[in-house]
Amino acid sequence: MSQNLLGTARCIFQRDLILAARKPADVATPLAFFVIVSSLFPLGVGPEPDVLSRLAPGVLWVAALLATMLSLGRLFAGDHADGTLEQMTLSPHPLTPLVFAKVAAHWVTSGLLLVVLSPLLAMQLNLPAHAMGTLAVTLLLGTPVLSLLGSVGAALTLGVRGGGVLLSLLVLPLYTPVLIFGAGAVTASASGLDTKAYFSLLGAFLLLALGFAPWATAAALRISLD
Repeated sequence: MSQNLLGTARCIFQRDLILAARKPADVATPLAFFVIVSSLFPLGVGPEPDVLSRLAPGVLWVAALLATMLSLGRLFAGDHADGTLEQMTLSPHPLTPLVFAKVAAHWVTSGLLLVVLSPLLAMQLNLPAHAMGTLAVTLLLGTPVLSLLGSVGAALTLGVRGGGVLLSLLVLPLYTPVLIFGAGAVTASASGLDTKAYFSLLGAFLLLALGFAPWATAAALRISLD
C-alpha cells in the first residue's frame, strides 16, 4: 500500500509539472510580476546605491511573497473544475500525501524559479555580493513555507466568489513572520552580522509547515467539496 501511495503521489507531482509546462503563461505571470516589481522599485526611490542596498532585502522578499500569492489561484482551481479533486478525495489513498505532491509541484514551478531569479534582481538593487547567497538560501527555505501555508488558504477559498481577496486576507498574517525573518537574515548578512538565528527560525517554520499544512489543506479541501 505504501508503494502504491508513493507511486500515486509521484504521478500527481509529474502530472502537475506537465500541465504547468503546457501552460507557460500561468508559470510566467508570477515570475514576470517578481521581475517587474523589483525592477520598477529603483525608478521610484531613485538610483542612490546606498538607499537601494539598504532596501533591497525587503523589496525582494515582498516581491517574492506577492508573486507566490499570485500563483496560488492555480493550485487547485483546475483540478476542481475538471473533477480531479473529487476523484482524489474518493481514492483509497490518504488525501494528505496527494496534497503534498501538488504543493511540491506548485513550489517547483513558482518558488524555485523565484530563487533562481533572485540573485540577478539583487544585482540591480546593489545588494552586496556576500549577501546574495543568503538571499537565495532564505528564499529556498521560505518559499516552500509560503506555498504550504498558501495551500491552506487556497483550499478554504476554493470555488468562493471573490476568493482571491479572501485568500489574501487569510494568508498574509501567516506570511508575515516568514517575511520578517527572511528579509532580516539578508539585512544582517549585508551588515556583516550573524545569520544563524534567522536560518534556524526559517528552518523551524519549514518543519512546522511540512507537518501541519498538508493535513490542514486536505481537511479544508474536504470541507470545500462537501
